[in-house]
Amino acid sequence: MAKTPKNQALGKALRQAREENGLTLRALGNRLERDPGVLSRWETGDRTPRPEQVAQVLTSLGINGERYEEVVELAHGADAPNWVATTLPAQRQQLEAVMDLEQRATRIVEVSPLMIPGLLQTSDYIAAVMEGGGVPAAEIAARTALRISRREAVTGPRSPELVAYIGEAALHQVIGSRAVLRAQLQFLNQVGARPNIELRVVPLANGWHPGLEGPFFIIRSGLDEVVHLENRKSGLFLHEQADVKIYREAVGMVERVARNAHESRAIIADLARRMEERR
Repeated sequence: MAKTPKNQALGKALRQAREENGLTLRALGNRLERDPGVLSRWETGDRTPRPEQVAQVLTSLGINGERYEEVVELAHGADAPNWVATTLPAQRQQLEAVMDLEQRATRIVEVSPLMIPGLLQTSDYIAAVMEGGGVPAAEIAARTALRISRREAVTGPRSPELVAYIGEAALHQVIGSRAVLRAQLQFLNQVGARPNIELRVVPLANGWHPGLEGPFFIIRSGLDEVVHLENRKSGLFLHEQADVKIYREAVGMVERVARNAHESRAIIADLARRMEERR
């Protein structure tokens, strides 16, 4: 059975609970009277335990309350063709899964028609987005730090390839202030020089393309690819090959109307320079 983002998240949660208790797989297997090899495959996502089996593991480890309920919920539909997250706990679990995939990725393709791609946002841009979105002021600093830590996945020493298709509108949309946008464009120009990052501007004048239907990104790790989509109230993972193929083809359509990397960096650099001159 193929791994899914959800059963991998479940496996990670089970492994963390076991390690927090200082138990080896063999010790936990003895406690539960289960084969340690089966427990290992649960933790890697190669097999998916039933909800009652997850409950047995958690009870044995003394996990209860809200955490117990959230981990058991992960076991429901863990092998389903997609993973829809609509509640806050589920969205938090899905975000952790996204971050884990980003850390292990070999290639990430992001299509972002109206905003700067999340993995390339500056801290001030992130904070401005959150303020505009109504995030409580007390939470903004922590959430911004979390997003910056995600950015390190593509700017660190062993980073995956990142191809970012950025709608031209995103380069002009003032979020926070003109100073915030100017600094954001300057940062884009800087990271665009990295060998693993390719920026592709999608001009406004080039008509319809699939990116106008909404932002999405594809994460590849080894031979596996998953698609993630996110809106204001929910997140969605797709991992079935037929679904991934549709989005891979969508990227090809966006690529055909996008400027090449050299032209795109020139557009971004010129816009940043003109904004600097108008300070």
